[in-house]
Amino acid sequence: MQIKIIAVGKLKEKYLKEGIAEYLKRLRPYAKVEIVEVADEPAPENASAAEELQVREKEGEKIAKNLKPGTYVIALALEGKMLSSEGLAEKISTLTLAGKSDLTFLIGGSLGLAPSLLSQADFLLCLSPMTFPHQLVRLILLEQVYRAFKIVRGEPYHK
Repeated sequence: MQIKIIAVGKLKEKYLKEGIAEYLKRLRPYAKVEIVEVADEPAPENASAAEELQVREKEGEKIAKNLKPGTYVIALALEGKMLSSEGLAEKISTLTLAGKSDLTFLIGGSLGLAPSLLSQADFLLCLSPMTFPHQLVRLILLEQVYRAFKIVRGEPYHK
């Protein structure tokens, strides 16, 4: 399986880099995982709704340039469907059985993803109704994808 994570912003925190490196290593037996970072756009402190939309659309254009035709796109969004760990495992398993072995996850910046990307995505996924820093979401997503593979294969890890 091929998994690409396209995320807005550069990861700076050492502890997040180390956690992500650990899960990328753990995922090697299950999937080829690539993380692509696109630059975030500066947003004014008290941006209007129109300015926020403009920022999201500019970031969305950068993300769209990294989308491969034929990939199954899963956009992380608050309005997406919440799945349990078992539910994500089932989703990945179902996609694999349907011949969709090329997945791309989209993680927006601090303002979220552009509406144009959300409408093009094959599936909207909500990790939680809580707000997380978008850099931390990368680590959470990788851990959940790793957990999903362990669940699908019936291997110990998920409890």
